[in-house]
Amino acid sequence: MRSLRTHLGVLLLTAGLAVAAPAPAQAAPHVPDLDPHALRAAIADLPDDEASAALVQVRGRDGAWSGSSGHTSVRRHRPPSLGSRFRIGSMTKTFTAVVVLQLAAEGRLSLDGTVQQYMPGFLPASYAPITVRNLLTFTSGLNGVDVPHKTPDWFFIHRYDHWAPGSQLDLSKPLAFTPGDFQRYGNADYIMAGLLVERVTGNRWADEVQRRIISPLHLTGTSVPADDPRVPGPHAHGYEATADGWRDVTLANPSLQWSAASMISTADDLDRLMVALFSGRLVPRAQLAEMFTVPRVHTFGTEEWATYSAGLTRFAFGDVVVWGKSGDRPGYNNGMGATRDLSRRLVYSVNTLHMGGDQPKITRRIITAAMT
Repeated sequence: MRSLRTHLGVLLLTAGLAVAAPAPAQAAPHVPDLDPHALRAAIADLPDDEASAALVQVRGRDGAWSGSSGHTSVRRHRPPSLGSRFRIGSMTKTFTAVVVLQLAAEGRLSLDGTVQQYMPGFLPASYAPITVRNLLTFTSGLNGVDVPHKTPDWFFIHRYDHWAPGSQLDLSKPLAFTPGDFQRYGNADYIMAGLLVERVTGNRWADEVQRRIISPLHLTGTSVPADDPRVPGPHAHGYEATADGWRDVTLANPSLQWSAASMISTADDLDRLMVALFSGRLVPRAQLAEMFTVPRVHTFGTEEWATYSAGLTRFAFGDVVVWGKSGDRPGYNNGMGATRDLSRRLVYSVNTLHMGGDQPKITRRIITAAMT
């Protein structure tokens, strides 16, 4: 086994540590007991041909486990610290959804209101009405600019490009489908949601995320980098495996991803976010229900049912249902998820060596070890 660091400890449930939502009338299926041996094995033997490093944090009612393995960088052949920061990619969408739902709770917008209503003239006149709920549930039919941003050839040429908010949308194309008819996952809906936040509040999307979520929850490792290409503080470097060796991909301007996938955070902060969110401290009950309701539509172009709600994704592991969000950027593949009662919570970050590829095997091992 190569470089590996683990830590196992039991957490006492004290005030403020994990405030769970009221138990449902019917007891939820029991999550299997925490298995530190399986978790330790899941991240062993790094680096390999898929990943250079990984860190995992599991918390819940029956204890906690944290571990990391691999190389922090090509110069530091030791595992990343457990407090390392990483690019969270599309987990940014959870933050954006929270802001929009808070605005709905405040009566500043309605989930049944339309983009055309709040931003008159922004969308082509030929577009059918697109509701705020359509944006949050990826059912708008909006198209994003088609750039191969997860391919090495494009990335290394354009990694420092600036994208103005809204330039990520392709409004020259007709809607892919009538809003509400299908679900199609992508960044376009949440770029539009970020623009909507700015129009309704008169403030920058990043400032609303900071004021409404990061500051109140004391998420000290979480940031909205705007055009800053750096990952601040301790972090594992991201790499792309090339014919000439590993090429560092850590530095990149995240403005292309903006309100859909640009943020940076830590395992501790994302766990704190899930606890606050699921327990109703961030979003009132009526609006919070939107985050645990998947629209009854098919995924566009398939016969599969939708799995995304407003800012979260529903995952089923047998009888156990987990709500969370994954995200990736070049060099980083990450996820967070929890049972609705917070009895099991997982945050992980894997430093992948091949951008834009399939989910690495180590990620599947981590999820299986933590949730089954």
